[in-house]
Amino acid sequence: MMKSKFLTVLMIGVLVPYLSFAQVELHSNANFKSTPDLKIKRVTAKLNNELQQLVFEVKVEGEAGKSIPKAYGQLDGAPVLGYVFPTSLKPEDVGFNATEGILALALTSHPDFDDTPLWDENFDTILDNDGVVWHSHWVVLTEDKRVAGGLSVKQFKADDKSVKLPPTNPGMPMYMDSPGFPVITKGKTMKVVVPLYRISNKTEFSFDGVAAYMQVNTSDSDRPLLGVYSVYSVASGNLSLPYKVSK
Repeated sequence: MMKSKFLTVLMIGVLVPYLSFAQVELHSNANFKSTPDLKIKRVTAKLNNELQQLVFEVKVEGEAGKSIPKAYGQLDGAPVLGYVFPTSLKPEDVGFNATEGILALALTSHPDFDDTPLWDENFDTILDNDGVVWHSHWVVLTEDKRVAGGLSVKQFKADDKSVKLPPTNPGMPMYMDSPGFPVITKGKTMKVVVPLYRISNKTEFSFDGVAAYMQVNTSDSDRPLLGVYSVYSVASGNLSLPYKVSK
């Protein structure tokens, strides 16, 4: 039921991707509407049996990862770009507690903050200054009619004892993990390497690919902490999660 609702909501985001609410400032990111860097041509997930890992790949019309958000200067209102792989995996497959929502592997860039406190993506020995470098997250997405894209990262109350997060989570009250999977960008493609043991050795699942604009909110209780405001392209065209792991 949740997956069906998810597809319906995301299709709304595809059909009206540039709708914005009056209280939401989308900054200077309207130019992302036409960039080929966010037009997905293909997504794949390939199993490497010898190394026991999956390689997720997104291929775009332009140059993968070339377009990045312009810094806003603060966390509240900070822009986030993402290439996102919605999957049929369960949240508990990657270390969350069982909860409703769609588990997605998200590759993101956001210059205003760093949410991978364990990892040094720009190799300068400073752990909290490289949010703009494309990096990986697990997130649980849920329907959210408060934002134009119709989705947000699922939140919880800080004192909710039922919530379980992977130990590599960034310490935010959301179903988000910063697993440190390597992201490799070359030309039209962006890849991320996921060890099988980090997804409970699951290889039988379906997925899709989405390029989207998200934004952080820390000041308005009527909006989510991290919501989806625009969907630029969808690999399948209809969010049917038709793709399978190739072996």
